[in-house]
Amino acid sequence: MEVTASFLGVFRSVYGKSEFTIKFKDTVLLRDAVKRIVNELPELKGALIDPELKDPRPSTLILVNGREISVLNGLDTVLKDGDEVVFLPVLHTG
Repeated sequence: MEVTASFLGVFRSVYGKSEFTIKFKDTVLLRDAVKRIVNELPELKGALIDPELKDPRPSTLILVNGREISVLNGLDTVLKDGDEVVFLPVLHTG
C-alpha cells in the first residue's frame, strides 16, 4: 500500500521536495504515518512536530484526500492505498 505525503510552504523548503511516498503493508492510522514521516525525514521533525505537545496539529493543517482531518477522525483517520496527505503550515500571529 502506498500513501503520498505532500508538503507545502516551509515544509517543502525544509524537505527540499514537495512529495514523499510512503509504503505500508496494510492500512495505517494517520498518526503512525506522521511518525514514520519524521523518522524517515528527520529534517522535518522540528518544523512539523510541536516540541511541547509532540503533535503536528497546532501549527499544521492536515488534509487527507482534500478533507481536513478534523472532519474525519483526526490523527486516528485510517489511510488506505492511494491516499494523499497534505501538510500545510499555519502561521499564528497576534
